[in-house]
Amino acid sequence: MDTIEKNLIEQVADIHKVPEGAYNIRSNGELAGRNTTANIDIVTKQDKPGIDIIIKPGTKNESVHIPVVLSLSGLKDMVYNDFYIGEDSDVTIVAGCGIHNCGIDTSEHDGVHTFYIKKGAKVKYIEKHYGEGDGEGKRILNPSTIINIEDGGYMEMDSVQIKGVDSTKRDTKAYLADGATLVIHEKIMTHGTQTAETNFEVDLDGKGSSANVVSRSVAKEKSEQIFNSRINGNNECNGHTECDAIIMDEASVSAIPQLTANNIDAALIHEAAIGKIAGEQLIKLMTLGLTEAEAEEQIVNGFLK
Repeated sequence: MDTIEKNLIEQVADIHKVPEGAYNIRSNGELAGRNTTANIDIVTKQDKPGIDIIIKPGTKNESVHIPVVLSLSGLKDMVYNDFYIGEDSDVTIVAGCGIHNCGIDTSEHDGVHTFYIKKGAKVKYIEKHYGEGDGEGKRILNPSTIINIEDGGYMEMDSVQIKGVDSTKRDTKAYLADGATLVIHEKIMTHGTQTAETNFEVDLDGKGSSANVVSRSVAKEKSEQIFNSRINGNNECNGHTECDAIIMDEASVSAIPQLTANNIDAALIHEAAIGKIAGEQLIKLMTLGLTEAEAEEQIVNGFLK
C-alpha cells in the first residue's frame, strides 16, 4: 500500500505497523493482507464480496482488525462480513473505513456486518469512519450492522465518525436473548453540507436482557443530522436510549427516540437534548486566553470524548 492508504488505516484502525493477531485489510476492493491465528479464522466468501470471521469457543484476549480503505475516485465498494463468536469467548474487533477522494467522482463504501454472538461470549466492536481529499467527488459511507446475541452474551459497540464524510446512513438492528446485554456509544460530527442519518432498533426479546444506546453529535455550518432510535421491550428487560447534540451555525438536528413496551415488566427510558454551546462556557475559556474559535473547538472535543 502507498502512503495515502497507510495513513487511512492509521486513522480508522490505529494501525501503525502490521497488527498482532488476526487481520484482514481491504484496499480499493481487493485483499491487501490477511493473517489468521489458531483461534480465529478468516475465510473469503464465495457467493458475494466479504469475509466470514470465525472465533473458536473459549477464545480470550485476542483481537481482529478488518479495516477498509478507498483511494480511487469513483470506486463503489460493497462487502458482507459475518462474525461467528464462539461460546464464552472474549475478543475485540476493530473495523472501519477510510476514503481518500481527490477526484470529481463519488467514492462509496457500503458494508453489512452481521454478528452471531453465542452464549456467554463478550465482544468489543470498534468502528471508525473517516474521509479526506481535496477533490470535488463525494465520500459516502453506509454501514449496516445486524446483531444477534444469545443467552448471557455481551456486546459493546463504539461507532465514531468525526471528519470528512459527505453522506452517511447508519443502520443497526439487534436481537437479544435471555440475559443478553448491548451497549452502544456513537459519536458523529458533521460540517459544511454533510448529512448523517442514524437508525437504531433493538428487540429485547429475552428475560433479563438490557440495552443502552447513547449518541453524541455535533452539527456545524449547514450540515444535517437525523437520529432515530427504537427499543422494543418484549420481555422483562431494561432499555435506555439517549441523544445529546450540539448545534452550531445554520445546522439542523432531529432526534426521534421511540420506546415500545410489549411486556408489563419492560422498563424503558429515553432522553434527548439539542442545544447550542453555552455562552458562559465560551466566556470562561476566552478569559484564559483562547479565541472564540479555539474555545468552541475545545468544548466540542471535550463533548465528543
